Amino acid sequence: MTVLMVLVGGAVGAPLRYLTDLLVQARHDSVFPWGTFTVNVLGSLVLGVAAGSVVALSPPSWVLALVGTGLCGAFTTFSTFGFETIRLIEEGSWSIALVNSVASLAVGLGVCAGAYAAAVAVLG
Repeated sequence: MTVLMVLVGGAVGAPLRYLTDLLVQARHDSVFPWGTFTVNVLGSLVLGVAAGSVVALSPPSWVLALVGTGLCGAFTTFSTFGFETIRLIEEGSWSIALVNSVASLAVGLGVCAGAYAAAVAVLG
């Protein structure tokens, strides 16, 4: 059952990532990878809410497998973040690469922690 939930979540998360990235990046005329940044921050938010909800509500284990491992795992992308950061460095955009790295880590962790704490506070 758990593997099936991961598959279902991934089947939803992967196309959502692709479409979100396209939609966001098309609206920005910038070398900054806004699409990848957006999916990673949104994924951090969803994972924080999901993990906090699991702590507060104790749902079946497959819920976190569906949302956390499947959906968020397929929706977010560390590999693309790394590739795009290296590409920025190779193109000489060191400052943008640094901003991308620091902002992705700081905002992603902050959003995840805040969403987790909010979910526990509201639901617990």
